Amino acid sequence: MEEIKILLVDDHQIVRDGLKVLLENLGGITIIGEADSGADLFRKLEVLQPDIVITDISMPDISGIEVARMISENQKWNKIKVMMLSMYNDDDFVLNSIEAGAKAYLPKNTSRQELYNAIQTVYRGDVYFEKSVSEIIVRNYVKNVRNNDSSVRKETSLSSREKEILRLIASSLSNQEIAEKLSISVRTVESHKTHIMQKLELKNSVDLIKYAIKENLTDL
Repeated sequence: MEEIKILLVDDHQIVRDGLKVLLENLGGITIIGEADSGADLFRKLEVLQPDIVITDISMPDISGIEVARMISENQKWNKIKVMMLSMYNDDDFVLNSIEAGAKAYLPKNTSRQELYNAIQTVYRGDVYFEKSVSEIIVRNYVKNVRNNDSSVRKETSLSSREKEILRLIASSLSNQEIAEKLSISVRTVESHKTHIMQKLELKNSVDLIKYAIKENLTDL
């Protein structure tokens, strides 16, 4: 199995040391570099090719949000996926990170297993948001999307099982939780998600939540 190459960005050495030990002990992950600032990160990216950059938001020069934006907008680096690992968990930080191109947002008190799940999910090309972060996303779209009269309803035919899975996604359940609730495998959940996104021409789980809210497929 191919190892996931990660570059860690945090201005505190003790945080980087702890993450490095934690992640490498999980297996299937290699820490190929560390940076203590945004400038240091971009110097490292000239010679390193990580699959994922895990960054803090608060740094002495460039914020993690700007790091995500600069990576996503640069053709040299836009295949690199950025994950936020931050002590800040308010709406503005979360939503600005997503807008900047971050593929995951996790609080620093997240569990080792959830961090590992997030890395695997992002590496496969999906987005991952811890449950409290998902609630921020949903709350924001509940407030804004339903009042957007210019939104176009996409006519499509989802199966009853696809609608059921879409409702559960919009309720902030993880793939594992959905699988357990429906007594199916995680792989089957992921397959359904992929088919739903293909049918609706959507890109990721955030778009699925937006669609569910627009189409009243959630009680939120």
